[in-house]
Amino acid sequence: MTEQSFVMIKPDAVLRRLMGTVLTRFEERGLKIVAAKMMEISEELAKEQYAEHKEKPFFKDLVSYITSAPVLAMVIEGDECISLIRKMIGATNPKEAYLGTIRGDYALETGRNIIHASDSSKSAEREISLFFEGSEICKYSLPDESLIYEQ
Repeated sequence: MTEQSFVMIKPDAVLRRLMGTVLTRFEERGLKIVAAKMMEISEELAKEQYAEHKEKPFFKDLVSYITSAPVLAMVIEGDECISLIRKMIGATNPKEAYLGTIRGDYALETGRNIIHASDSSKSAEREISLFFEGSEICKYSLPDESLIYEQ
């Protein structure tokens, strides 16, 4: 089942010049990047993005961090891509993330775990609508889709 996920390369990864490395992992896996934009997140958008954490003690630091430098916001598409991307990025706490995952290979601290990805189709839909207009999401086919997916 083809679905879309929201993925955000966070400020620490942008500042560490890891965007290309992370993008390459998704593309090499066969996933399709259908929208991407580099942006500075406003405090208002950050609070809306992380609203479920607003009562937690780390919320203020999270908002401060995510607004501290640019991010790369993306919509990634593929068959069952939400669960696949979550496996690719690894555990939220990088110390618990397996080597070979994005966080396991490039992060050490939960507060600097380099990437965010939707955890469900409901959150993907909400997050995509926060960051992208429908007209910003491209529809196209990859020439090697028949090699990636069984028809």
